[in-house]
Amino acid sequence: MSNMRNVARAVLFVVGCGVAAWSVAWADEATKSKAPKPDADGWIKIFDGKTLDGWKASEYPEAWSVKDGCIVGDGERSHLFYTGREFEDLEFKADIKLNHEGNSGMYFRVAFGPEWPKGYEAQVNNTSKDPVKTGSLYNLSKIFDQLVKDDTWWTQHVICKGNHITIKVNGKTVVDFTDEKNTYKKGFVALQQHNKGSVVMYKNLMVKPL
Repeated sequence: MSNMRNVARAVLFVVGCGVAAWSVAWADEATKSKAPKPDADGWIKIFDGKTLDGWKASEYPEAWSVKDGCIVGDGERSHLFYTGREFEDLEFKADIKLNHEGNSGMYFRVAFGPEWPKGYEAQVNNTSKDPVKTGSLYNLSKIFDQLVKDDTWWTQHVICKGNHITIKVNGKTVVDFTDEKNTYKKGFVALQQHNKGSVVMYKNLMVKPL
């Protein structure tokens, strides 16, 4: 009798594993089917203007919300990662608005993690105490002049191919840098909420794999 029970349990286990595997495969296919598709020029729209679907905060998720068609960072330090895929060579652009003394950043080839994640950062900072201003490639190519006024929209565009990184602000190239160490080769794109009191808004977030 006990042998029959063991056989039944084994059959149920195998069937259960098969169902679980099918469920995982189905979920993966469902996720892929929902993944945004590139447009005719290869750009992928990674924010739907309504939800944070496809995005995940490394910590303090309450620091992020969607308002008026924008991703808004407001609260404790947090980084919001687009988890749809990782990128190597890419273009990454967004329209951004930042309050007085606000501080943020556009990360690329970045590893998911808390605190200050490892990856490249295109600085978003117009009037905070940090002297490294908007358009800088943080720690690698610094801009000390204020290029953008507070509480106004601007476009920031990153192009990263191999170890060559270009950053444009409102269509003007402000950084043209070659990282001889090729420090970061692959990772996610992410947004930074730097600190309480800083309020940043992002819209028209797009990525193009190269």
